[in-house]
Amino acid sequence: MTSDELDHSFDLPYMRVPHPKYKKRGAVPAYEMIKNSVNIHRGCFGGCSFCTISAHQGKQVVSRSEKSILDEVRMVASSEGFNGVLTDLGGPSANMYGMRGRNQELCRRCTRYSCIHPTRCRNLQCDHQPLIDLYRKAASVKGVKHLYIGSGIRCDLFYDDNHGADYFREVVLHHVSGRLKVAPEHTSDRVLRHMRKPPFELFERTKQDFDHICATAGLRYQLIPYFISSHPGCTVGDMADLAVKMKRMGYRLEQIQDFTPTPMSLSTEMYYTGINPDTMEPVFVETDPERKREQNLMFFYYKPENRDKIVKLLHRTHNEKYLPQLFPHPTPNKKNNPHTNLHTTPNKKNNSHTNPNTTPNKKSKPNPSPQTHHNQSNSHTNP
Repeated sequence: MTSDELDHSFDLPYMRVPHPKYKKRGAVPAYEMIKNSVNIHRGCFGGCSFCTISAHQGKQVVSRSEKSILDEVRMVASSEGFNGVLTDLGGPSANMYGMRGRNQELCRRCTRYSCIHPTRCRNLQCDHQPLIDLYRKAASVKGVKHLYIGSGIRCDLFYDDNHGADYFREVVLHHVSGRLKVAPEHTSDRVLRHMRKPPFELFERTKQDFDHICATAGLRYQLIPYFISSHPGCTVGDMADLAVKMKRMGYRLEQIQDFTPTPMSLSTEMYYTGINPDTMEPVFVETDPERKREQNLMFFYYKPENRDKIVKLLHRTHNEKYLPQLFPHPTPNKKNNPHTNLHTTPNKKNNSHTNPNTTPNKKSKPNPSPQTHHNQSNSHTNP
């Protein structure tokens, strides 16, 4: 699809309201979330293992023209009931607008699954200035009081661009409603390699820069990270390390989800085969529903009702080293000495394990429909 074809598709006279058949059912939550947002491009060249957007929309990003986008912004701003707030100007990722290969002939011959992982392609043009200009023009449209960016931002793009720092500052100062979403997905670099995501240190750098911009401007905004538990390659130890790092950074996570195998993703192939097709190396895969719930529980280390469960889990999987960092204050053993510390009380039932995530004599078997759960989660595919 070309940019002109995409413009033609979006320029059709849509009503921008739910079908009349939904009138008797009341408000449609999904519509309420997106009704004042504008899509500016299709496709994604990120290539994340768990995402299928590149299969659905293509690896090549196709962007709408500035005129087409601003025409839709004016239409939204003049619509009945518009409250002056554009909730998003984005796409699969917020900041891939206008980005493509400098030499399209090279792109047509390219067999890489991602333009930015494990390293950025030298042919990729990732200038953020056109996006900055677009934000400013859209925000100046009559009737628009605020323009927020609701799509997730790819931090691994703007740090490699001359205008990247300007873009990040522009977003934080003028286009954040209070929370800015990013998706590091995990803290373990080994797990992140299986996900085809950048190292965790990139999020730490982003958080530092975000906090600096906010402090300088006197803003009390939050940078909200998305994470996934029990992705192929992830162990209880990895989740405990994630919990420790989140506690150190002052986070009590909300935007999380447990990995669910879905058709057409590389992660699903790893889930069922136990092999990473990129490297052909064996990958540990947690498929047991109860064990998946245990990994997910680590996101909520801060809830008092989870403390005893986590202590027992880390003892059972020989990850006791994380306990002093997660729970520095001893927990009394109610049955015996009130001063006994659960940190040093091993699980008496079994202390021999061959796998850090499973108890002896219990093998995890692939389940075509594994039981997963989403604690206050938003399903997301990229950013």
